[in-house]
Amino acid sequence: MKTKDMTLTMLKQQLKRFGNVIFFLIIMGLTIYAVLHGQNLDEIATSLREITLPYLFCAVMVALFFVGAEGVIIWSLLRSMHGNSGLIKCIGYAFVGFFYSGITPSASGGQPMQLLYMKRDGNRLSESSVVLMTVALLYKFVLVCMGIGILLFWRQPLRGYLRGYYGLFLIGMVLNTSLVLVLLGAMLAPVLIRHILFAIDYLLVKLHILKPSSDRRLRIDHFIGGYQEAVLFLKSHLLKVFGAILFTFFQRICVFGLPFIVYQGFSLEGSSFLTILCLQTSIYIAVDMLPIPGAQGITELMYRTVFQTVFTGAYLMPGLYVTRGISFYLMLGVSLLVMLAFQIHEKRALIHVFE
Repeated sequence: MKTKDMTLTMLKQQLKRFGNVIFFLIIMGLTIYAVLHGQNLDEIATSLREITLPYLFCAVMVALFFVGAEGVIIWSLLRSMHGNSGLIKCIGYAFVGFFYSGITPSASGGQPMQLLYMKRDGNRLSESSVVLMTVALLYKFVLVCMGIGILLFWRQPLRGYLRGYYGLFLIGMVLNTSLVLVLLGAMLAPVLIRHILFAIDYLLVKLHILKPSSDRRLRIDHFIGGYQEAVLFLKSHLLKVFGAILFTFFQRICVFGLPFIVYQGFSLEGSSFLTILCLQTSIYIAVDMLPIPGAQGITELMYRTVFQTVFTGAYLMPGLYVTRGISFYLMLGVSLLVMLAFQIHEKRALIHVFE
């Protein structure tokens, strides 16, 4: 009976992954259709040929650095907890996380798969969870700080560029800020956050939005407990965490500045690095919490509106194709190759054991 239950669980997991891939492919197909429909493809192809190769290469390197930098942070924090994985393995975990985050709604599949790979490599689940929780908190914290800075010092220009998407940006700020507060609350005031989450659960059940579930409450307790472990780690490694925050800021500035590299590659002038950085950051904040794999579709639509006065003339769509193609789709392909390399390495290791 137990074997049958395990088989059913594995089957459900496989079906869920298959469903995520199908959903991702449907969204990707609709996105490609939306960004190509009604466009002059010959004109776009001509414009694409104008980008200089050194800038194109630099954009690819920045995108690779963005993903790999998360692996560096994971390695640094994991090493403080005496983990088993080296730097190359940790960079691999970052690519695994990028791939599954890219193909699942709200990027929900990234961390569970990272945990699976880390556990396979002999890292304790508790330590790996704390490291990934810390990385997630730092990422959201840096994103919110950048968004607050934009609102404080660049709000009026931002409204002009975002137009109808300004409200979506504000919603993204509220959601990301709320999540950071919940995560910090789980660390600093776990009892209060537990009561609040239980109250929300009770209200949603009363409104018949959710069904009663004791398992959901257990998951809330597990979530709170995990972040209590994280706070102990943070307190005992303040200097390393501070360094990770600074490195995360640098990582985000690099990837949000990628459109500027593309802009320079087309030999365009008139917009500063800071302007393009703020615009790309605002797009990311607006779409970050949306339940769409890779925020496909909405990201491209926002880009067309936000950057139309930056990538002038016939360069708007080519700029979109190059920026989005490198920062998301190319990195998704690289991440898939990294995962295949993981699988081949594991199979070779098993063959070596049984030889």
